[in-house]
Amino acid sequence: MEKHHIEVMLPEEKVDARIREIGEQISREYAGKSVHLICILKGSVYFTCELAKRITVPVTMDFMQCSSYSGDTKSSGIVRIVKDLDENIEGKEVIIIEDIIDSGRTLSHLKKLLGQRNPASLKICTLLDKPERRVVDVDVEYVGFQIEDKFVVGYGLDYDQQYRNLLVWWNLTDRRIRRLEQTVERNRYLSDGFGTGLHAAGFF
Repeated sequence: MEKHHIEVMLPEEKVDARIREIGEQISREYAGKSVHLICILKGSVYFTCELAKRITVPVTMDFMQCSSYSGDTKSSGIVRIVKDLDENIEGKEVIIIEDIIDSGRTLSHLKKLLGQRNPASLKICTLLDKPERRVVDVDVEYVGFQIEDKFVVGYGLDYDQQYRNLLVWWNLTDRRIRRLEQTVERNRYLSDGFGTGLHAAGFF
């Protein structure tokens, strides 16, 4: 079995604390109202669930899936709506929940599309932001963490539909990606004292 070099990117406590802070901020800003979270599938499911638990005002939720990737680590630049919303958002206080923003193309497209459906307000919340990759300007009201230009997987983020269930890692830029023996490797590194949280990984 090949060796995986793993570094802690963000400790679990820091991630939890930041999500709690965002939840508290949203709760203050929407006091006396309810918020409608739009979870962008599939990557933001983990983040959306953790965030929703920390929002104290009434929360409703819907799901939308779009894609600008095609089995690769780079965005194609073409945004496709794979699954649209099930509910009407007219008059609702809407927050789009994303896992990560890089080029900004997807969120720019979504904000224009959803804005045409007449919500009372429309904001964006992302767990991770890569400003170095931005090619389209987009206002993001709530940001968990800004990270450098690395391709990350885990905590809902994937590489070609793999590794979503891992805690957040990043791969080497040469893309020497291997299939992880997830349970064995994860348990081994946890037993070596790496703990939980967001991690960075290199594959050798």
